[in-house]
Amino acid sequence: MRLVFAGTPEAAVPALETLLDSDRHEVVAVVTRPDATAGRGRRMAASPVGRRAAEAGIEVLKPQRPRDEDFLARLREIAPDCCPVVAYGALLPKVALDVPRHGWVNLHFSLLPAWRGAAPVQHAVTAGDEVTGASTFLIEQGLDSGPVYGVVTEEIRPADTSGDLLERLSRSGARLLSATMDGIEDGTLVPRPQPTDGITLAPKINVEDAAVDWTAPALRVDRLIRGCTPAPGAWTLIGGERLKLGPVRLVPDRTDLAPGELDVTKNAVLAGTGSHAVELGEVQAVGKKRMPAAAWARGVRLDAGVRLGAGGE
Repeated sequence: MRLVFAGTPEAAVPALETLLDSDRHEVVAVVTRPDATAGRGRRMAASPVGRRAAEAGIEVLKPQRPRDEDFLARLREIAPDCCPVVAYGALLPKVALDVPRHGWVNLHFSLLPAWRGAAPVQHAVTAGDEVTGASTFLIEQGLDSGPVYGVVTEEIRPADTSGDLLERLSRSGARLLSATMDGIEDGTLVPRPQPTDGITLAPKINVEDAAVDWTAPALRVDRLIRGCTPAPGAWTLIGGERLKLGPVRLVPDRTDLAPGELDVTKNAVLAGTGSHAVELGEVQAVGKKRMPAAAWARGVRLDAGVRLGAGGE
């Protein structure tokens, strides 16, 4: 089939690579979000999918909005058979959905109907799910509600961050998307409606959502931090300034620390929660590089009684 691939972030690149390597399908163009500022220099840069497509010599379309007439006209000229989608990042209007004869087929990183929305992997980790996966489905006007072609499952490991899990799902999902394209071409795959029960939503997690509540149980603190790693990045306040937090280690035998209270030794920094303590991993103070928590604590010379949390002390 002639394919127009739509995607933007690094997690979409494995799927694009797999389809580029396919003997059965031809990726004739790529749709991605417009160039945006990136890095410390805040220079304009193409998306990871846009860069990979340019390297492959494929036409790259970067509409400000998918309903722009110039984009729709070009899409009709290309006349794709199907448009596979991975984390494109913009809502597709019906006028665009109607162009390819086999529609737009999305690879979503959850077992639908669980975790419909922009941040399924982050929510799965934060919620403490033991198993997740990826689904391919036919896009319709509702939010991730279209009929499903196929799924793959993936165990969530105890130390997984959302970044770790997304990396694995991007690879297994790429194979699923390629197999889905094969099945659509063969006529051997028929999408089946999603169940009406078990629907959960996964809205975007913003910076405010990533603030650690030290009165929560340690397990919840651990899941929040892992779910927000690498983005948007979990954080807390100390002395009125933000401190970014990497994954922590549970310390079940330390129940003597109050929420946010610190126990600093030469080699470790423990913080109290609503249940038992956790050992801080890497941290990053404002304007500083990431470093082990013990090295950070030595450098800042914490005052006695200082606590993590809303007021600092």
